[in-house]
Amino acid sequence: MTTTTARAAAVTTTPLGTRRTPLLSLVPADGALAWVRRGEGLVGWGEADRLEVSGPDALREAAAWWADRCARTAVTDPLGVPGSGPVVFGSIAFDPTAGTSVFVVPEVVVGRRDGRTWVTVTGEDPDAVVETSEQHAATSIGRLAYANGALDPVAWCGAVATAVSRIEAGELDKVVLARDLLVSADRPLDPRRLLLRLAERFPDTWTFAVDGLLGATPELLLRRTGRDIDSRVLAGTAPRGAGAEDDRLAAGLEDSVKDHAEHAYAVDSLADALRPFVEELHVPERPAVLTLPNVRHLASDVHGRQRDGDPTGLLELVGAVHPTAAVCGSPTPAAARVIGELEGMDRGRYAGPVGWLDSRGDGEFGLALRCAQLTGADGGRQARLFAGCGIVAGSDPIAELAETQAKLAAFQAALED
Repeated sequence: MTTTTARAAAVTTTPLGTRRTPLLSLVPADGALAWVRRGEGLVGWGEADRLEVSGPDALREAAAWWADRCARTAVTDPLGVPGSGPVVFGSIAFDPTAGTSVFVVPEVVVGRRDGRTWVTVTGEDPDAVVETSEQHAATSIGRLAYANGALDPVAWCGAVATAVSRIEAGELDKVVLARDLLVSADRPLDPRRLLLRLAERFPDTWTFAVDGLLGATPELLLRRTGRDIDSRVLAGTAPRGAGAEDDRLAAGLEDSVKDHAEHAYAVDSLADALRPFVEELHVPERPAVLTLPNVRHLASDVHGRQRDGDPTGLLELVGAVHPTAAVCGSPTPAAARVIGELEGMDRGRYAGPVGWLDSRGDGEFGLALRCAQLTGADGGRQARLFAGCGIVAGSDPIAELAETQAKLAAFQAALED
């Protein structure tokens, strides 16, 4: 475990009334932190403290670190709503045991919930560092150059074909295979510009940024509000079309045996992992269709209530349910093994939990999908994009490649002038 030695400081939350400046327009170019959907959520900047952690007890160590910091913090919070008071943003490795997870305590957080806006400052003088004026993002990043990541399209299709043969041989039921795409720009990639464009095009997703990983995810892994637990599970995807073709594609997704089987694995894996912690769990009998500008997904909203007296915190719950079959496969050990053998890349924090946690234990973590990792190479002009899809018996490699291309297009559109 690696952490800064910053001591816990006073935290002050101040209501700002009904101020409507878009949250994502407030963040600076460096160190942007965000979790925003439909104009509400949290943004932050500055670094009051930081934890980088890996190993078999990574999330338990992170939970203990956050609890200790909160216990040593003097808090002034007249609102007492989820996201006010002390907040930490987190981006967890897909494999928390092997990869590095990052947790950042901002110096400044601006939040909005149910039309109310507030600012939270970490420091002895709550007025000293508060600047909530609108920032101006770059208007252009110039020309873009793309390059293959770990596998080129032909090699990736070969990996999918191999996975299908192993599924049909009975080794596993489902595996999620991802691919990466590298991009270089003429000018530094301004995260504010990317976040604003993602939020504008995908308002029903959660637009996020933590330590250079940013994107717009449609999938909520876990939300904890008091004892209430919520999740939105996505698995099964169809592209969009024009006119009657779009209607045909939507109907095909609703009737697809393959996509419903893929979705069932994801829902069952989440529900099975949650049951030891909840006294109530409501799972829809049939998924709904979630329509986004570029794709459609089968979606199930799962609701539960944590058992009274159960001391398990949100980070531990996240550790218990991740990875679900939506981002790994089923059974999990076999799917993880196949991913390691066939993908040819380190996912890092792609497809890992990303979100925030407050001092009361409330918070939200989605899955880092439709995202890119900005890098410091070449003056911040490079990024690594990711997309994946669920492979089950009968999956067609060319169709799966097209699905990844449709998902990559979500972020590529935000990059283009």
